[in-house]
Amino acid sequence: MTVSYTLKVANANFGGFSKLLFRWKGSIYKLLYKEFLVFAMLYATLSITYRRLLTEDQKRIYVKVAQYCNRSTDLIPMSFVLGFYVTLIVNRWWAQYTSIPLPDQLMCVISSTVHGKDDKGRILRRSLIRYANLSSVLILRSVSTRVLKRFPTMDHLVEAGFMTPEERKKFESLHSDFNKYWIPCVWFTNLAAQARRDGRVRDDVALRLLIDELNLYRAKCSMLFHYDWISIPLVYTQVVTIAVYSFFAFCVIGRQFLEPLDPDQDQDLDLYVPLTTLLQFFFYAGWLKVAEQIINPFGEDDDDFETNKLIDRNLQVSLLSVDDMYQNLPPTGKDKYWNESTAQPPYTIATAAETLKPSFLGSTFDMRMSEDPEQSQQVEASPALPRMHTPLLSRFLSAAASPAISLKNFGKGSRAHPHLLRLRGEGAFPSPGPRHGEDPEAVGRIEEETTEEEASEPPTPGPLLKVPSRLAATGPRPERPQIRVRQPSSESINIEQSAA
Repeated sequence: MTVSYTLKVANANFGGFSKLLFRWKGSIYKLLYKEFLVFAMLYATLSITYRRLLTEDQKRIYVKVAQYCNRSTDLIPMSFVLGFYVTLIVNRWWAQYTSIPLPDQLMCVISSTVHGKDDKGRILRRSLIRYANLSSVLILRSVSTRVLKRFPTMDHLVEAGFMTPEERKKFESLHSDFNKYWIPCVWFTNLAAQARRDGRVRDDVALRLLIDELNLYRAKCSMLFHYDWISIPLVYTQVVTIAVYSFFAFCVIGRQFLEPLDPDQDQDLDLYVPLTTLLQFFFYAGWLKVAEQIINPFGEDDDDFETNKLIDRNLQVSLLSVDDMYQNLPPTGKDKYWNESTAQPPYTIATAAETLKPSFLGSTFDMRMSEDPEQSQQVEASPALPRMHTPLLSRFLSAAASPAISLKNFGKGSRAHPHLLRLRGEGAFPSPGPRHGEDPEAVGRIEEETTEEEASEPPTPGPLLKVPSRLAATGPRPERPQIRVRQPSSESINIEQSAA
């Protein structure tokens, strides 16, 4: 039976966990006392042999061996190996519990979708939920020793009411080399399809919901089977076990209270009983025993799952839900808070103090705002406001997402193609309005960044752009025209072709 102590630790108080140290059932003392006595007897035997039976020369040799063993214990990573192993075992243990199939969702769907108050409707609903319970019992017989001892043969399932004699004959007539826990699920689907044809299930949506819930139920049965089939790799368990046993084998030899080799050397305190070594054995060996107990929670240990109780509960609750509670509703009416805008259930005297605590509205509700009224004034975001300069690193990191950077790089890489560049005011055909998809703010940013970059770059030999002779002969050399990058569009290409 599972040992539950949740009520004992409901409130944190002085020595709360200390009260749990004096319980025997399910305790570490019950689990470890045999190994602990064996370790203590081995240590005592070796200690008596060293103190009473060895000669001086033999003692000197033993001291060297003991010192070597004591140094070797530091080379075994006990905390690392045991920590990962026990964490894996605990996660697997809880996952196995959550994989136990419970009929609660399925019985609610059956009760709401399979209709009929007559005997045929009752038989239909009870048969559906019985098939689901039979599937779970069959899989629990395969993984739990408690359930197998309760139902050792198929005759016991027939006597318990999970299966009729006709169903048993049909079950045994289907030959398969694998576990046949899934057969009742197939019976369920066929019976549900027949109920849809007979009109007991009103529509296909209800049938789909019924089948989906059954699939979830069957998936849990399958997961239990696979947890029982696929264990923790044996090599991992062997490594952990050898690490623990070898560690304490070195401790039995190396943790003895020894006489110093040099007579002038101070002798350590001789306590006869190695308290710290015994505590270390209690912790590490106890850790290993915890993993040993919960690696298969379907056994008969104190903290293993109570599978027989779960079977009893599932059958009783599911049959009650689909039969006695089918359309058996209490009368409905106006509730107590019908005329009240806010419902406030009463408190008892023991809990009245909770009403004095304010409701939690969010962490920012307690934040103190600035008392300066200017900081609370609202302003509108306007393009006329001064623009903040983007740091160089931010520009570099946002190169792939910034249209300004990408268009600038596009313009720089396209200097070899003069048909992509246009001179403002020379041979260009300005569009009557802003082109579709062109961002004026992005274009202005491109022009500004291009001008700054060109001002900082050293002049390159050779003309970048060919200036017409009529411009060179009319007076002083004009300013370097600004280069504007435009996205090619079908409209601009048509205009250029017509101008040519």
